[in-house]
Order: sequence, then C-alpha cells, then structure tokens
Amino acid sequence: MGCLSSKDASILKAKKWKSQEPVTLEELQKRREEFWDTAPHYGGDPVIWEALKVAVADLESAKVILEAADVIIAEPDLSVVYDQKGRKYEIPIFCLSEPINLIRE
Repeated sequence: MGCLSSKDASILKAKKWKSQEPVTLEELQKRREEFWDTAPHYGGDPVIWEALKVAVADLESAKVILEAADVIIAEPDLSVVYDQKGRKYEIPIFCLSEPINLIRE
C-alpha cells in the first residue's frame, strides 16, 4: 500500500488479534503505557510520538491530529506512519485495539 498524507488518508480501526496469553484490561493498559513511555527513546520526534498517542486514543479526531503534525500514513490502521523527514514510526497492535481473548474482570 502506498503512503498517503493525513489529508487524503482514511483511518480504520485495527484488525482483531489474539494475544499469546489472555490478558486483563489492566495488563494491556500497562503494556501500552510502557510502549508510549519508551517509544520516543528509540528514535523519531517526541512531538510526533505524542501526536500518535493522542490519535490512537481518539480515532474520530485522529485525522485532524495527524494532519496538524504533518504525519504521512502508510497503513490505514496507523500501525505504520512517517514524519515529514521520512522517519518511520511503528505502533504495535496492542496499542491499536484490544485482543479477542481479553479477560474482562
């Protein structure tokens, strides 16, 4: 799939997935927090990482958020995007949706 500017892209909810082991919502949230806390340390612009975090949490506003940050969408579920300098940002599936084997407490 080709890359699209955020103006031209449609943002879709991530596909369903299955965790290797069932997880609780609390465990999933902890894993997400760990990812977002550490992601900027592995490269890219911290401002872009923050925009991605907000966009993933609010898909209805995601297009506007990413457009303001000049993000180029490579995958419509936001799993792969680029900034204007060509730096790649990959967001793991566990940040994009809940697993089908989520333990509801």
